[in-house]
Amino acid sequence: MGCISVAENPRAPNVRAKRADTIMSSVKSADAAAGAQSDDATGLVDRFMELLRQKLRSSELWFIALATLIGIIAGAMTVGLQDAAHGIQALLYGLSMSERLSTQLSLKPVQLLVLPAGGIALALFTYVVRARRRALVDSVEANALHGGQMSMKDSLIISGQTLISNGFGASVGLEAAYAQMGSGVASFVGRTMTVRRPDLRTLVGAGAGAGIAAAFGAPLAGAFYAFEIVMGAYTPSAIAPVAAACVAAVLTARGLGHHPYLIASGGSGPIDVSHYLLYVGLAALCAGLGIVLMRTISIVETLTKRARLPAWAKPAIGGALLMPLAFVTPQVLSSGHAALYLDISGGAPTKLVITVILAKCAASIVSLGFGFRGGLFFASLFVGSLFGQLYADTLFLVFGQVVVSTPHAALVGMAGLAVAVIGGPLTMAMLVLESTQNLALTGVVIVGSLVASTLVRVFFGYSFSTWRLHLRGETIRSARDVGWVRTLTAGRMMRRETRATPAKLTVAEFRRRFPLGSTSRVVLVDDFDRYQGIVVTPTAYADSVDTAAPISDLAVLSDTALRPEMDIVKVMAVFDAATADELAVVSADSKVLGLLSETYVRKRYAEEIEKNQRDLFGERQGS
Repeated sequence: MGCISVAENPRAPNVRAKRADTIMSSVKSADAAAGAQSDDATGLVDRFMELLRQKLRSSELWFIALATLIGIIAGAMTVGLQDAAHGIQALLYGLSMSERLSTQLSLKPVQLLVLPAGGIALALFTYVVRARRRALVDSVEANALHGGQMSMKDSLIISGQTLISNGFGASVGLEAAYAQMGSGVASFVGRTMTVRRPDLRTLVGAGAGAGIAAAFGAPLAGAFYAFEIVMGAYTPSAIAPVAAACVAAVLTARGLGHHPYLIASGGSGPIDVSHYLLYVGLAALCAGLGIVLMRTISIVETLTKRARLPAWAKPAIGGALLMPLAFVTPQVLSSGHAALYLDISGGAPTKLVITVILAKCAASIVSLGFGFRGGLFFASLFVGSLFGQLYADTLFLVFGQVVVSTPHAALVGMAGLAVAVIGGPLTMAMLVLESTQNLALTGVVIVGSLVASTLVRVFFGYSFSTWRLHLRGETIRSARDVGWVRTLTAGRMMRRETRATPAKLTVAEFRRRFPLGSTSRVVLVDDFDRYQGIVVTPTAYADSVDTAAPISDLAVLSDTALRPEMDIVKVMAVFDAATADELAVVSADSKVLGLLSETYVRKRYAEEIEKNQRDLFGERQGS
């Protein structure tokens, strides 16, 4: 009764319209307010990030704090990778979480079928992530060639491949994944904070070293791993941030309940100085074994590539080849951390030692040669320790008495082979020191490591990581920063040459076009604009010159020129060989692009060297 219909109230539509307008106005006002708040929040974040970037560029303390944060993240990721790999092994091989794969007395044939299945799983993962479309960049290559620039996607792919390989039991270590994830996160954070090139390289080294430090509970070993293997130099500016990252990683791993790898139960007691030569002999043998191991892996890789096996088949075949080796002794599977500790502490018989050495080497060769992803870090420690035990046992058989301590020989052999394969003599020395607390033994290890490193450098020239890069066509021998050399190319440094002077001009016409003093050199081209040499202008004004002759008769360096892609080192080598002050830069079809003087090249090289020296000693400048 009291309601009025729309038809009865002609003003109702207007009332509704006004209400709708009011509601829309309120919504728009709320949206505008929310947008203003969002813009304010975004602006506040941007201002905070800019302030943080300025602090990181100008303050060493802020940079150390950033490295510490990266160390915490790297330590947590190392623990996560270890737990994931052990969980996969426990699930696939039917083990309890307290058991370790490499310490099993034996495995049933049906359990060993996990190995070829792991190859198929790795191939499937690689196919899904499209990892075969390009070469994946690790921390060593990133620091040597790309100024620390790494792809986080690459790091995740490499770590995933390593986790699958190790989790299914292939004879590879997780250390590559630890270093890759730590350095990948460091590169991502550094690029986000837009730190300088040398600072980014330091962060990448700190992240990689932190991952290794967390795994072994050895901050000094992790720090020297960063310096020697990932950064390629000991830099005063990098000591504090790298050390902070490694200590933070170890403390984080301990806080998460992680127990570091045990690599030594012996190693105590004095060292007879007269035994140094015996340990040097052991180190020399380790160097030879390391070279053979690296070359054999590359030969097997080459053979598998020539066989043109399907992508899924290669790791599956590799897994099948691992089955008989694992049936002989499960110690060849996975990294072998627990097996190393068991063999050193248990005094394994000589026959078993020889068997495990041969089987572990074969398993590592098959695993890496057939496409499993991982490293030789712990495999070299494991085999080296057994090789040292074999060396001590052999001396005992020859002389009829104990000549060198078996635990000492095991640790020297462990460090010697690891240095031969991985590099980093002080890294391994610090690992032994932090494991045994024996300064006398550490001295022997340093001597042996330096001997092994020198012999490998002289007779082979590469560590395992740089050797694999060499096989891809790279020429680097360490992680030392050479990326800047590649960016300084002839094409970038040259000055453009716009005057195309025909080589068929007479000397008289040349004199008319180029009066004495107008230019010092002139580039000649033929009728097709192809390079024909350089004329030094004063030579055209000599009294003995026939003015009717073509100017091309006076041209020099007609067969010597620079290509635009040549880096500065190659450019300087060409200048030295040609003994010229200026050279033309020509394209692949001999078209002249520009001129480059030796004076300018030497100046640019000196400027870059000076800049690198400032970076080396940590001479920071304000933003």
